[in-house]
Amino acid sequence: MRDINLPLPVARAVLNPIFRITLNKRLPFPMQRRLLDIGSRAQLLPEGSIVQRLRLGGRPVERISFADTSDHGAVLYLHGGGYAVGSTATHRSLAARLARDTGCAVYVLDYRLAPEHPFPAALDDAEAAFLELMASYHAGQIAVSGDSAGGGLSLALAQRLIARHGSTPAALGLIAPWSDPNRIPDRERDLVISKPWSRACAAAYLGDGDPADSVYAPLTGELRGLPPTYVQVDVSELLHTQCVDLVAALRAAGVHVQFTESKGLWHVAQLQAALAAPAAAALGELAGFLREALQPADLRELG
Repeated sequence: MRDINLPLPVARAVLNPIFRITLNKRLPFPMQRRLLDIGSRAQLLPEGSIVQRLRLGGRPVERISFADTSDHGAVLYLHGGGYAVGSTATHRSLAARLARDTGCAVYVLDYRLAPEHPFPAALDDAEAAFLELMASYHAGQIAVSGDSAGGGLSLALAQRLIARHGSTPAALGLIAPWSDPNRIPDRERDLVISKPWSRACAAAYLGDGDPADSVYAPLTGELRGLPPTYVQVDVSELLHTQCVDLVAALRAAGVHVQFTESKGLWHVAQLQAALAAPAAAALGELAGFLREALQPADLRELG
């Protein structure tokens, strides 16, 4: 099926009630997950997408590729959802577009969710998945990408890989990363998420952990030595200020950073790339960044 390019005001009007109902603090997390998975059935996959269900680090993963996918690199994708919701199904369309536009296989990890599995279960799963991927690729051939909570998890994973294993991913591609769950939003809500919902997710993820732990809040952790990083966020998001602060901190730490602030989109609008051309364009820019990081130098020279 072809993409549907809705005008942004129309797309926002359609999505607003869906998110208000689904991502609601009053709904139990299992119900939120079920509703999101049901809604994901309407997502459009690019023609030719190949979806394989595998396991990495002991957890289910979807490997998304195309017939012409290269073996020169891979992307480990960590989905968003406040560490409490989201799945391989909710992010399948986004990941398929990344796979098509990077030319590399994208592995979407089904990491354990809170509150059943609080911090640091998700990070442990991501670490194990990356290390198993290193049986097929070296660390510099694997980019890590994620959105919202998955963006924060991507940052925490890179920090852990460097500190524990001396391994640095090729790049980080972060869509509105939630890099410090301790921070309380200064507004009640944006189109997608609300302050009460985000606080409930933060508490569920922390469990009995220490909120001062930089592994829980990677914005406060060691940023020096991180790989080239791309951060995308819309100016209307609750996480906008946090993303601005993250970019400033990364640059102060000497990390090469590319930063894009969109106007008129919404939190992780890249998930709706099939509905709105500006969202598709943003996702295409992220794919281009990851493709350049993963493409061997000799191929870049030929291109």
